[in-house]
Amino acid sequence: RTESAFGAIADPTRRAILDLVRQREMSAGDIARRFSVSRPAIAKHVRVLRQAGLLRERREATSRYYQLDPAALQAVDQWLAPYRLFWAARLVDLKRIVEEDVKAKKKKGES
Repeated sequence: RTESAFGAIADPTRRAILDLVRQREMSAGDIARRFSVSRPAIAKHVRVLRQAGLLRERREATSRYYQLDPAALQAVDQWLAPYRLFWAARLVDLKRIVEEDVKAKKKKGES
């Protein structure tokens, strides 16, 4: 399921759908109205998100409502964790280099 979550979030339209339902539960029609593509295209995107475990579906009479199921994103978050650490370390290194450069330039100006 991790692979399908990565595949699902690779598409910008699907990420936009996740952003919408992250805020609140939405009907299929409400989701479709937010996009300029056809309803069948949005239905396909929603199906991919459901199959990846990223959306929960609730049926009420003939309507379908969707909300974010964040559990599938945990695997993505775990995969990203080492990269966050990598970039945090690089930023610390960059800060140190810039501060050393500023000190060196000040020292030259004092001479």
